[in-house]
Amino acid sequence: MGERGDGLFRRPAFVRYFSAVAVGAFGTALTAVALPVLVVDVLEASPFEVGLVSAAQFVPYAVLGLVAGAYVDRWRRQRVLVWASIGRAVSLGLVPVLWALGALQLWVLIALLLLFGSFAVFGFAATQSLLPQIVDRRALLAANARLDQAEAAAQTAGPALGGALVGLLGAPLALAVDAVTYVADALLIAGARIRETVERAGVRRSLRREVSEGLRWMYRHATLAPLAWSTHVWFFANAAALTVLAVFALRSLELGAFVFGLLFAAGGAATLLGATLATVVGARIGSGRAIIVARGFYPIAWVLIASLPSGEADAAALVVLFAAFAVQGLAAGVENANEMSIWQTVTPDALLGRVNGTRRSANRTMAAAGALAGGVAATFVGVNAVLFGAAAVFTVAFLVALLSPLRTARTD
Repeated sequence: MGERGDGLFRRPAFVRYFSAVAVGAFGTALTAVALPVLVVDVLEASPFEVGLVSAAQFVPYAVLGLVAGAYVDRWRRQRVLVWASIGRAVSLGLVPVLWALGALQLWVLIALLLLFGSFAVFGFAATQSLLPQIVDRRALLAANARLDQAEAAAQTAGPALGGALVGLLGAPLALAVDAVTYVADALLIAGARIRETVERAGVRRSLRREVSEGLRWMYRHATLAPLAWSTHVWFFANAAALTVLAVFALRSLELGAFVFGLLFAAGGAATLLGATLATVVGARIGSGRAIIVARGFYPIAWVLIASLPSGEADAAALVVLFAAFAVQGLAAGVENANEMSIWQTVTPDALLGRVNGTRRSANRTMAAAGALAGGVAATFVGVNAVLFGAAAVFTVAFLVALLSPLRTARTD
């Protein structure tokens, strides 16, 4: 195939895949605003309970991630992705229904998020493993950059619209829009014509052995292992920071839902810029170095946010908050396409499902731990101290990547 980035949209399967990612990302960005407002303002959760809700979204990855990856390598990934999207639509769509019936309590929301996360485990393992079946591996960096641009564009418009919808309809009904996007996601993927290669051995191997193969490949590889550990630490810090940010922004800084949505929109716009630059940066300095440089900006961004005093935010505080969130978004846009391309280029197709499942399982386990740790710590030491602590953990993630062979990793 060997197509360039500007030839990707001549492939009908990629167009549908790209459209599904864009639609799903829009709904997810909307939920990033609506869910915290639902938990903090509607259900009046404490910081610890906010941490529980955040952790519930990640727990299924810890429980099912390794198994999901193994099965995704056995099954047709397109079919898995369709059913995973339908499952997520149903579980998320039940939130506004139960709220309308007066039956939405915190524990019910947690149960629905656990169900949602269980479908998401299989969906994400299939999503990241399906792309190399659609485009040539030499085009993966360009393809991932295009997908990141779509997600970043959605993250720019989604939060702003999400804040407006929350103000107009309320947080529960705003979540219904995300449920609809998953239905559209399923329809787009179901209609794509994709030729998949599924290895079928003459004798079925044990699930335990298949899972072990994915673990060994990831944690014994000279480049992938430090990248994995750096990312695990990053997820812990990010989950703790974002969990506390909801309380900090909505209560300490007294931001309204619309301004809170604009904050995520600013981050999305910066991510779009970073995703646009990702291919150029990766080609010029190497994908590994692009990841390392990007991860050096996260501690800076969160130190700036942590330095803001409590109390209704004035114009200067808002400028610092929005600028810091934009710095994080720019870093995320640059690093994500380069990181995904390294994983997809280095890993054999027969192992992609297991490696992606293993990686996401570990990442989301760390995120669950980070969300709980952030919520608990905020209860005892305050939100600003937790944000400073998150910045320190982001620094550890940066150093793990910096002091590793990732410095010389390239995808070209």
